[in-house]
Amino acid sequence: MQPLPSPHPAGALVNARYVAALDQGTTSTRCMIFDQRGRMVTVAQHEQRQFFPQPGWAEHDAEEILANTLRVLPEALRSAGLLTTDIAALGIANQRETTVVWDRITGKPLAPAITWQDTRSSQIVAELQRGPHRALFEEICGLAPAGYFAAPRLRWLLDHVPGLARRARSGEVAFGTMDSWLTWQLTGGPDGGVHVTDVTNASRTMLMNIRTLEWDQRLLDALDIPAQMLPEIRPNAQVWGTCVSGMPGVPLGGALGDQQAALFGETCFDAGEAKCTYGTGAFVLTNTGDRLIASRHGLISTVAYSLAGQPPVYAIEGSIAVAGALVQWFRDALEMIDSAPQIETLARQVDSTGGCYIVPAFAGLFAPHWRPEARGVIVGLTSYVKKAHLARAVLEATAWQTAEVVDAMNADTGLAITSLKVDGGMTANHLLMQMVADFLGIPVERTLVSESVSLGAAYAAGLAVGYWPDLEGLRRNWHRAGRWEPGMTEGLRRRRRAEWDRAVEHTLGWTREDEDELDTGFDRDPLLH
Repeated sequence: MQPLPSPHPAGALVNARYVAALDQGTTSTRCMIFDQRGRMVTVAQHEQRQFFPQPGWAEHDAEEILANTLRVLPEALRSAGLLTTDIAALGIANQRETTVVWDRITGKPLAPAITWQDTRSSQIVAELQRGPHRALFEEICGLAPAGYFAAPRLRWLLDHVPGLARRARSGEVAFGTMDSWLTWQLTGGPDGGVHVTDVTNASRTMLMNIRTLEWDQRLLDALDIPAQMLPEIRPNAQVWGTCVSGMPGVPLGGALGDQQAALFGETCFDAGEAKCTYGTGAFVLTNTGDRLIASRHGLISTVAYSLAGQPPVYAIEGSIAVAGALVQWFRDALEMIDSAPQIETLARQVDSTGGCYIVPAFAGLFAPHWRPEARGVIVGLTSYVKKAHLARAVLEATAWQTAEVVDAMNADTGLAITSLKVDGGMTANHLLMQMVADFLGIPVERTLVSESVSLGAAYAAGLAVGYWPDLEGLRRNWHRAGRWEPGMTEGLRRRRRAEWDRAVEHTLGWTREDEDELDTGFDRDPLLH
């Protein structure tokens, strides 16, 4: 399928002054508009509900996300006093791995969207890990079978939604991650919507050949997934189609999975450059250039980005499931604070955690451990520990998890990361950023535009239509807003890290498959929730 021509009237792109980004995240959907220098002009945002109908289950309502998308796009234009002809292109960044299936005729979802946090596919994954196809997945898609990725969730849906497998084989059903769902709807839905995905999202399904950047029939056969329901894989910066809703007439200039979008927005275009995005979770990516590295330390090989006509750029990634979500838990479940920013003020009341550590393995441990049976612990409690110490332990948990991942990356790549670029909402917490610098022993730098996910999506779309000429032009837009130097002695860092490692050990082996409370609902219909 060839990319569609720009839908703007003749000469409109010349007059277009801005690029828009749709950032569809775990907790909200927002639209940001950027100017030529990469500065944010405006933002519109709406939160969406998250549903946890059973232990280990995590769902979204795809129709609610679409409705919010169709609200934020025009709201962003109105807030800045802009017209659609002022927008050169729209790019999408999205929560990865979240799995949507929908009816091609009605455009309606056929089940709740199963999010990247969901663990219901653990039985499917266990069978893959024990079966003959484990090595096949590792070799072709670069991923060991894990419930983190989209394909096991899709298999679960095919097994549990009545009639879905049959209809998928007949071509009546479409599958996609959030980028595909929103692209299809924005470009017409049942009336000619474009069913595509980008290489970064496709690389997180367990179904794409990471070298050829195409769906691999051997992997589809291993999971018995019909090829008819898959989107076409496209490069990241390419005009995919024309928006007919939300921002009518604006070219849709491609997409990136949110963490690759952040890497792109941070202009980490050279091998060895690394970033960490701190949001609901935390995600460290290091650009490895044209090297596809098979991790030996619990990390993920992935596509960083692919530009039309150029070889793909790869990355190695460490995914931390719980970062900002731990602050949210501290606020909402424990009611220790009234708002997230208050945690820094509370934590600064003490100069240590009082020997306390919190390991937030709420749904298992992600990188570099990959232990789904782990559960969260608080260790080292004494009568001396107060809520200020707990607040500090909450922040330290994110910093220690970052240190674990960076150490694994250094071991895998052989390239010592010498500085870390950071972005995301949690970077407003200066104490946390100092902890990260201390625990890693390297400088931490925050960009002037902290929302690098949205900026990366805007950059891809702008490149697709020639709004920005090349990657070097994007580099010139990067400006540092903050820098934290490590201040902890090596001896103290080693001692504290050993204590953290001991705390992590207490999370392991906490749940067992034979425990009744771990009912994953394999015999239940997700449509009931």
